[in-house]
Amino acid sequence: MRNQIVGYTNGFWRILPLILASLLWLVLVWLAVKLVGFAVPRALKRAKMRGALREVIVMLLTVFMWLFGVLIAVTIAFPTITPGKALTALGVGGVAIGFAFKDVFENFLAGVLLLFREPFSKTDFIECEGIDGQVEDITVRDTLIRQTDGQLVVAPNAMFFKNPVTIRTAQGLRRTTIIAGVSYDTDVDAARDVIVKAVKEVDSVRDDVRDVQIFAQEFGDSSINFEVTWWTGSRPVDIRASRDKVVAAVKRALDDAGMEIPFPYRTLTFKEPLPMRMVKDPDGTSDTP
Repeated sequence: MRNQIVGYTNGFWRILPLILASLLWLVLVWLAVKLVGFAVPRALKRAKMRGALREVIVMLLTVFMWLFGVLIAVTIAFPTITPGKALTALGVGGVAIGFAFKDVFENFLAGVLLLFREPFSKTDFIECEGIDGQVEDITVRDTLIRQTDGQLVVAPNAMFFKNPVTIRTAQGLRRTTIIAGVSYDTDVDAARDVIVKAVKEVDSVRDDVRDVQIFAQEFGDSSINFEVTWWTGSRPVDIRASRDKVVAAVKRALDDAGMEIPFPYRTLTFKEPLPMRMVKDPDGTSDTP
C-alpha cells in the first residue's frame, strides 16, 4: 500500500509540470477568446453586419478556439493521448450528441443560413405556414413574429428554411384590388372614367409610380363588375387604409355622377298563374288584393 502511495506521489510530481503547462496554455486560450470577443464584433459592426449574425460568428469562433485549446491542453498534460485519439473520442461523442439534439442543431444551422442569406430582416412583414406578421427578432434558433392582432409567435428557424415564405414588404409598394359594380343601365365606358378619376385622387394611391388599372370583369347577378387595381404602401395597415379611402372615393364619385351601385335583384318566375283575391282591411274601409 505504501509503495502504491509513493508511486502515485512520484507520478503526480512527474506530471505536475505538464499540468501547469496545460493550465498556462488554457489561460492563453482564454485571453485569446477575450480578445476575439472584443475585436471581432467591432470589426463586423464597421462592416455593417447585422447584430445576430455578429453574435453567431463570435460564438462559432469561440467554440472552435476552446475545442482546439482543450485538445492541445489534453495532449500537453497527457503525452500518451495523441491528437488523433482525442479527435476520435470527440468524433464519437459528437455523433451521440448530434442524435440527441438533432432538432436543436437543425434550427441552429437554419438560423445561421437565414442570417447569412438574409431573405428577410427585422421589421419585415412575412407569412409562412399560416403565421402572418412583422419580424421582431431573428436569433440562431428561432424567429419572433408579432402578428397583426398583437400576438407574439416564436417559430423555429427550420420552418422558415424548409417552407415558402411570403415577404410582404420586400418592396416599398404592393398592388391591391377591389371589385366595384354598377347597374346594367349604366354606360360602361363612362363608369370606368368616373372610377379611375376617383381612385387617382386618393392620396395613398401611387399612380405616379404605377398606373391605376380598371377592367370590366364580369356580368354579375345584378351589376357590371369592374376590377380596380392600384399600388400603395406594402405594410398591411397601408393596404387597409388605402382600400378604405378608395372605396369611399368611388362610392362618392358614382353617387355624384348619378350612377347606381345596385342592390342584389331577384326575379321570381312561377310556372302557373297565381290566384288573386281581395282582402278587406281590418277597419273594413277598403279592399287589398
